[in-house]
Amino acid sequence: MTTDVPPDTLPGVSPSAPASDEAERLGPTGRPMPEFAEPAPVDRHGPAAVLAICNQKGGVGKTTTTINLGASLAEYGRRVLLVDVDPQGALSVGLGLNPMTFDLTVHDLLLRSDLNPADAVTKTNIDGLDLLPSNIDLSAAEVLLVSEVGREHALARALKPLLPNYDIVLIDCQPSLGLLTVNALSAADGVLVPLECEYFALRGVALLLQTIEKIHDRLNDRLELVGILATMHDGRTLHGRQVLDRVVEAFPDKVFHTVISRTVRFPETTAAGEPITSYAGSSAGAGAYRALARELLARWPAR
Repeated sequence: MTTDVPPDTLPGVSPSAPASDEAERLGPTGRPMPEFAEPAPVDRHGPAAVLAICNQKGGVGKTTTTINLGASLAEYGRRVLLVDVDPQGALSVGLGLNPMTFDLTVHDLLLRSDLNPADAVTKTNIDGLDLLPSNIDLSAAEVLLVSEVGREHALARALKPLLPNYDIVLIDCQPSLGLLTVNALSAADGVLVPLECEYFALRGVALLLQTIEKIHDRLNDRLELVGILATMHDGRTLHGRQVLDRVVEAFPDKVFHTVISRTVRFPETTAAGEPITSYAGSSAGAGAYRALARELLARWPAR
């Protein structure tokens, strides 16, 4: 697995300020905050890099991150495909779509090789942002895939024909380390781990990183940990600050400088079926996800 280079050497990142200015430029992680430039337009699209949004703990902001990061990347001119690998279908709901109305879903593509994956892709209300949906039918896929040859690579096979049409594919994983998540990691080039700034969420990171390492060694040697994203952070509480400090101390090169803070806007956007970038485009939450998109494009050479 690859290791991040120091932020000052990344494309699109301004060098750190002199020591005398460092205190003024500390970011929410307690480190000097680089300035991530707005990404340059792309002159062509594809083939896509694939990023799995993964954490076996539920309620840490995976779906929220997938939707809002995807919408932010689309704002910067990238063609983005969101892939729902969670039977709850929350990705569809968060985009204002009913997951039970789709004729074709990820479930069908995993189990049938005679289908055209493009037929399962649906447009969203955001320009440049498409969705490969799922629904409760996907819950049966893990059982049905067990007897399949190469079952860990079923999702990679389904996504392969779609990659030339997009710049980035974001996979929203279910909150477990089962076969569907293994499929997502086997299909991905990188992993982004949303981590709630709470003690019990922190405890599970080691197990997830062990799983990522095993997938890298046994199934997908392209896979790398792109970064850990602190979510649901409340800097007003001692506990929130301590957990974030612990994460940065344990994974200094892997924690994103961007931090997603708690806000009532995120539940509102889910109810509205819109990304925060369109629902409340001038809010702090929208700004944070745009900053995350800039940081991701700067620090991840795959895209």
